[in-house]
Amino acid sequence: MEAELIPGLPEVMAMECLARVPIVNLGAARAVSKLWKSSIESVPFHDLRKSTGLADSVVAVSQAQVPENETVHPSPSVYRLSFFDPATGAWSCAPPVPGGHRSLPRFCQIVSVGCELVIVGGWNSLTWAASDEVHIFDLASKAWRAGAPMPGTGRSFFACAGSTERRMVFVAGGHDERKNALRSALAYDVAADAWVRLPDMAQARDECCGVLVRDAFQVLDGYPTDAPAQFMRSVESFDVNAWRWGPVEEEKLEEAVCPRTCVVGGDGRLYMCLKSRGVAALKEGEGWQTVAELPDDVVALQMVAWERGLVVLGSGNKSRSQFIYVLDLKAGKKMGKWRRLELPREFSGHVQAACTFRI
Repeated sequence: MEAELIPGLPEVMAMECLARVPIVNLGAARAVSKLWKSSIESVPFHDLRKSTGLADSVVAVSQAQVPENETVHPSPSVYRLSFFDPATGAWSCAPPVPGGHRSLPRFCQIVSVGCELVIVGGWNSLTWAASDEVHIFDLASKAWRAGAPMPGTGRSFFACAGSTERRMVFVAGGHDERKNALRSALAYDVAADAWVRLPDMAQARDECCGVLVRDAFQVLDGYPTDAPAQFMRSVESFDVNAWRWGPVEEEKLEEAVCPRTCVVGGDGRLYMCLKSRGVAALKEGEGWQTVAELPDDVVALQMVAWERGLVVLGSGNKSRSQFIYVLDLKAGKKMGKWRRLELPREFSGHVQAACTFRI
């Protein structure tokens, strides 16, 4: 006789009950039985949570591990994958990435693709050489696996974005081992574990940013080889359906700044931090509008979109201590309000990359 998920309940109803277990208790639920474990790790379980509005929006970060016996944080060489829930303030971490050093590469890119997080490129944390490694973390099984290496030689500081619908990761621009800005672009098929080359962009772009807007992979800003740090404000969009690049959109961004704080919000709008310490949103047909002012003690930062607003992670202007601010953007209000969250010491290490996923 086939075992029942919850004795006495039809399977569909039992799965509905299981889907309502809070994210912080899913680990304990997986330990109840082999059937519960396989159900919680299944794609239909996570699809059910998302379709019924039960999925939690969580931030994943590549974060320096804080030594247990240190009171003053050195510059750690070990980076791990940590998770933060902006709604509850709860932190957790993934098992160490397999390998001799058990560290994520420095300056790697993290994107979410369905129930998996894909970590691409970066620099080897011991040698500081550009890495072609791909690491995939399954959010359901909590297991790592290696992906096919990224083609090419030493691509760094490139644009990157993930598509859950297509289960693909898009990469473009950056620079090679000789610091030459790149026009080339790639796509990684997560299911097939295979890379394909895309047509080149019109312009070479170093230190560019990648976002996915509907069916378009947008590469924001960047600069050419002969004009380091002279950001261009322009955007190139790759139409995933037509499999081609559109025309360059000149002066699309509000300011010529490093685009690492450019994100697409839950409302589909593009957000970016400004030199004036404002946070601006691009509204179709109305241009850029300031929606918030950054807190006074914020300097170096990462910004990610959250389902109800934005999350800023970084360090303060008077210390090396790390902080998190959450901006709740409510409909009908012109300016959002920040709330500061304290980091547990165990998770107070420097953050180099971040993304949001729903589980």
